Amino acid sequence: MQTKSSMKINLEMFREYDIRGIAESDLACPISIALGKAVGTYFRKRGIGTIVLGRDCRLSSERLLLELSDGLLSTGINIVDIGIVPTPLVYYSLHQYDDVGGGVMITASHNPSEYNGLKISCGTASIHGEEIKKIAKLLETDDFEKGEGKQECREVKKAYVDMIYERIGKLSRPLRVVVDAGNGMASELAPKVYRELGCEVTELFCELNGRFPNHHPDPTIKENLSHLVASVKRNKADFGIAYDGDADRLGVVDHEGRIVWGDEIMILFSREILSRVPGATIIGEVKCSNNLYREVEKNGGKAIMWKAGHSLIKEKMRSSGAVLAGEMSGHIFFSDGFYGFDDAIFAGARLLKLVADSSHSIRWLLRDVPEIYNTPEIKIQTREDLKFKIVQRLQVHFNKEYETVTIDGVRISFKHGWGLVRASNTGPNLVLRFEANSSKQLARIRSLVESKVMDVISGMNQECG
Repeated sequence: MQTKSSMKINLEMFREYDIRGIAESDLACPISIALGKAVGTYFRKRGIGTIVLGRDCRLSSERLLLELSDGLLSTGINIVDIGIVPTPLVYYSLHQYDDVGGGVMITASHNPSEYNGLKISCGTASIHGEEIKKIAKLLETDDFEKGEGKQECREVKKAYVDMIYERIGKLSRPLRVVVDAGNGMASELAPKVYRELGCEVTELFCELNGRFPNHHPDPTIKENLSHLVASVKRNKADFGIAYDGDADRLGVVDHEGRIVWGDEIMILFSREILSRVPGATIIGEVKCSNNLYREVEKNGGKAIMWKAGHSLIKEKMRSSGAVLAGEMSGHIFFSDGFYGFDDAIFAGARLLKLVADSSHSIRWLLRDVPEIYNTPEIKIQTREDLKFKIVQRLQVHFNKEYETVTIDGVRISFKHGWGLVRASNTGPNLVLRFEANSSKQLARIRSLVESKVMDVISGMNQECG
């Protein structure tokens, strides 16, 4: 018999491609135990009996491990605990262990330290959208499977490091690289992997600390890269790499201390792959520069613009047969010589190999990319319950006068550039980005779009109180 749960559950935790909320309220006990039961029931209903479970270094992750495990085991799910690991090691384990059918990573990625959450995989695919909502419904109805699962621990780090070395090999020339782990989950393995490849590694904030005391672990924010920029210049490094909290995203700084955004990194990877795999399909998301799409087409590839979000990108890769995909945020996905999931440590290793083999710097390799003017991601805070409605209203407005792409928010094409407004799937924000052929055109496009965004936000706030 189905009954409604008596617990007060914040359903806003259940986002497009993960579950994420404030650890000590949204994910407090007994909600966390019940969530473990809901996730376990979700797996059991799909014939899955054993899963991999990993966690990041956040202060709440150890508690959540114990409480979620209680819930999972009570549904009859067997747990393979792989310890405190980057998110990509959960994905890697799903390809390594024949006896597991899914995975759960306890992490809130780049969110502040008070957050935590779950990234969930069914088979080797990350679930999203309606599948996430099914877990929310199970939690609300309090109708769970029952059983007695077993728990064991396995060590996967050595196999992971060996796997990367086998795929990349010793670099053709030694490189100096600065690694800024932001006290997150790349702290241990990124320096180890890159030294194995033959690099001279300078470490920044490579001690696990769930408080993230030195800077926020989000490489899309320019201010978070200031330490990396300074260290690259000081150490005369070839380049620097920064990571988000769970090490599935990277940011790059070239030898001059200039930021190399995710779509520029994608240009480098796309050129190398298309030289070996003519006509290959490559996916970028809606925030990526026109330069990326032009570059792929120019080199004989098929370019696809798609929705942002790691789960959505991976699903599109499988359906399209793409060999490479990437986001402005630094998620990079390779099915060329890899498994198709986002792994910033592996992506960093591929970049090291690419630069070493070229005998040139990153900046030199990008010398022929047309100069454009653009913004990083701009976040405007709004209400969680209104953000998608705001975007819908903007779609209607801009569709009347401009050519638009509406697969994820609204990307508006202008004669000299474009602007984007989309709802974040990880917080109560709108995400904006702009690009143009000149600084003057960039300012004009940004002003036009932002003024309309603020008008719509103001109007909807008044309507909804």
